[in-house]
Amino acid sequence: MKTNASRSGAPPLPVPGAPVLSPSVQSAPVQSGAASRRGRARYWAVRELVTVGVFAALTKVSSLLVALVGGGMNPLTLVLKNLVFTVLALVLLFKLRKPGTLLLFTLVNVLVSMLLMGGGFFLLPSMLVAGLAAEGIILLLGGYRNEMALVAGIACYDILFKAGSFGVSWLFVREQPELLWFTGVVVAIGYVGALAGLPVGLRFLRELRHAGIVHE
Repeated sequence: MKTNASRSGAPPLPVPGAPVLSPSVQSAPVQSGAASRRGRARYWAVRELVTVGVFAALTKVSSLLVALVGGGMNPLTLVLKNLVFTVLALVLLFKLRKPGTLLLFTLVNVLVSMLLMGGGFFLLPSMLVAGLAAEGIILLLGGYRNEMALVAGIACYDILFKAGSFGVSWLFVREQPELLWFTGVVVAIGYVGALAGLPVGLRFLRELRHAGIVHE
């Protein structure tokens, strides 16, 4: 009889004196294991980290190319370099739509600058302050799902970073007023390019959406 019952697929008989567990109790370890795996899920996926790295590298490579083609430091190259940076940063924020993207992009940008050109260390404090302030403005204006919040965040980042760069320059050349005036003009021209990058970036985003590269 025992052999026939096991072959027919009937459930085994309970052993006298053994505790009987309910189905919810039996599945509790499985559910808790799944919950713990979900809790240990990383905030940044590998694909997102690669995207941030690629955009940071693109900003530096494009800046070098613009400087080489433009013949060095002149108003045109300053405008174009800042325009390209703003456009790429705006596209990155619209592509990932995750809080902390701008700050992470800033950190990776500094690392790429240090690896490629050996500089950027002295600009790190102003970039971090600008990135944190821009992240706060984006959250206050509705978060990363609000398009105007992203535009305002990039605009805030540009002006704060330029102001911080001017402050760092003042620390080094405050004894030479003519160099300080020259630095101020360079920063102002660069911010003009950053402001021009906002409408250009929005136009570029519309084209990327038509192509299906960036989604709503």
